[in-house]
Amino acid sequence: MIAVALFALVAACGHQPDPAVTRAAPYDPYEQSNRKNHDFNKSLDRAVVRPVAMGYRAFMPDDVETVVSNFSTNLSLPGAMVNSALQGNGVGMTSDFYRFLVNSTLGLGGLIDVASDLGMPERTDADFDQTLYTWGVHEGPYVELPVLGPATSRAAAGRVVDLFINPLEYVIEDDGVYYALGARAGRGLRARGRFGDTIDSVLYESADSYAVTQSSYLQNRRFRLGSSGSDTYLDPYDTTPRTPSSGAISADFENPYDQ
Repeated sequence: MIAVALFALVAACGHQPDPAVTRAAPYDPYEQSNRKNHDFNKSLDRAVVRPVAMGYRAFMPDDVETVVSNFSTNLSLPGAMVNSALQGNGVGMTSDFYRFLVNSTLGLGGLIDVASDLGMPERTDADFDQTLYTWGVHEGPYVELPVLGPATSRAAAGRVVDLFINPLEYVIEDDGVYYALGARAGRGLRARGRFGDTIDSVLYESADSYAVTQSSYLQNRRFRLGSSGSDTYLDPYDTTPRTPSSGAISADFENPYDQ
């Protein structure tokens, strides 16, 4: 599966224009199918994700939401450590390791974010898209995926690889997998409910929600990777922790489609 994803990535990126041109005008050769997927995602959000998220937000106590989000975040750290190692980022790998160690022990399996209370560095959120960028792979065409939302061909392939790169996937027993999936779903619902007004303004109040989503995703993804100097765009799907000057809403804002 990983080999197929990487092969598709290389093929897709092989015919993309110069990166400087891509920044000026998004490379969107699949716009017709992307717009169909975007319409599907909006319909899914309107019919299922949004009402469920609003209910989750309304009836789930804040403390429980925080515990679920902490648990899901802690489970993602080993995968981030692997990506940091692949990027040659020893500092990030080490900080994520200690954060995972502290939260998994003192934090009762990651239910409590003790590491933040102790003033430890923020998690890196390193992923395989970032790893490929570090290796010099171009982002490829813009795509919007059913359910998963906006991406590039490189990011889409990275998501596939990230499914297999987390060492915990190979040691968690079957019951644990269901708990992990449930935690990820809860984390996404929390984000969709918590920042509903912002997401609604993009999806349902924009003159062209597809174009706004595309621009926001690409600008913020490039800023996160360090390939753009702009920090004036807000991506309602971005999950990366930010400082107040980086233009994002919150450190724990997450992609409601990324389950």
